Amino acid sequence: MAEVLKAARDGWTGARTRSGRATSEGGDRANGASDPAVVATVAEIIGAVRERGDAAVRELSARFDRWEPESFRLTTEQIDACVAQVSEQALADLRWCQEQVRAFALAQRASLHDVEVETQPGVRLGHRHVPIARVGAYIPGGRYPMIASAAMSILTAKAAGVEHVIACTPPLDGAPPALTVAAMQLAGADEIHVLGGVQAVAAMAVGTETIERVDFLAGPGNAYVAEAKRQLFGEVGIDLFAGPTEILVVADETADPEIVAADLLGQAEHGLTSPAALIATDAGLARAALAEIERQLQTLPTADVAGPAWRDYGEVHLVGDREEAAALADAFAYEHVEILTAEPRWFLDTLRQYGALFLGEGTTVAYGDKAIGTNHVLPTAGAARYTGGLWVGKFLKTVTYQECDPAASARIGEICARQCRLEHFEGHARSCDVRVRKYAGALV
Repeated sequence: MAEVLKAARDGWTGARTRSGRATSEGGDRANGASDPAVVATVAEIIGAVRERGDAAVRELSARFDRWEPESFRLTTEQIDACVAQVSEQALADLRWCQEQVRAFALAQRASLHDVEVETQPGVRLGHRHVPIARVGAYIPGGRYPMIASAAMSILTAKAAGVEHVIACTPPLDGAPPALTVAAMQLAGADEIHVLGGVQAVAAMAVGTETIERVDFLAGPGNAYVAEAKRQLFGEVGIDLFAGPTEILVVADETADPEIVAADLLGQAEHGLTSPAALIATDAGLARAALAEIERQLQTLPTADVAGPAWRDYGEVHLVGDREEAAALADAFAYEHVEILTAEPRWFLDTLRQYGALFLGEGTTVAYGDKAIGTNHVLPTAGAARYTGGLWVGKFLKTVTYQECDPAASARIGEICARQCRLEHFEGHARSCDVRVRKYAGALV
């Protein structure tokens, strides 16, 4: 059984077995069910936008963001003015980072091939990958303007072949956020709206007088935005149900405690409920990392967030070997998993449940979040058990088709009619019968 050196959250018993089953008392983890108050507020906002369109959007924006411009959609001139406010170095860095995302997304798209096969004489079956027509991308603002999210959602959709992308981001200090707008423009957004929160997500999903509804919503956001996507799912597609960001570091005696600590705190600073966990096969490394975390918190500018997150949602588990570490890591099924061990690729071959894997100390979650090219919209709250993160495939519909010549239709029709009657679908069976009668001569 794993030894728990630190599991500070109230109610956590600290028991994890090799099978990975965790026991806890006292309710959901950080990524648990939505707050009933959040659910109710979001439902009210979506209902208002659905019923009153632009008028409701304007009222909500004024109430929540103190932002009520003549038009929420930026003109070309306004976008150019925002870009002009950004330094050449920042623009160059944005272009470089976005090019990495674009290159990887295009490589992913190139790996997806249309299929057509003749499964038997005269029967042709196939599938095609068809881009979604209209996508809405939400780019968060607030304390952390998520400029990298523009590339992750807008640019990836464009790489998939999406024809029209609407992008929304909240205002900053009563004005369009110049850096975020520049990132959205460089990523290829067809429309940019300075509009935040649930009202933005609802407007894109249900449509208003000035915003044509989309078919799919992408992009991260706070608890209210996440709940809005949850409530709108089905009416539109969504990328993921996202909760607080998560990091798991798997480390052995070769790991650098300073790097372990920096990487855990780098994700803990996302929010007060962001889980950060360490699985260590070496007690000395685990205790050194704990001490290093406390040292780094003394000078970290975001310690007001990272400190409480680590205090309340930080965990350190000491295990006997890498096999036990791998079993426990798969049980966590965390969004980000860093492997800081002597043989990181052993975990690449072994692990099955994670959002994104970071192999060796040469890379870190921040690279994936901002610059290296993989997508940072990833599953949380255990969703890595059944899905991966955002990629070009999320913006494609894989649709099938079939075609039969007369002889094949007659052969299949006889069998299919019998199958239909076994299920008591006489109408189905007769749709087969008419083809058998029509094409019977083709069998000769």
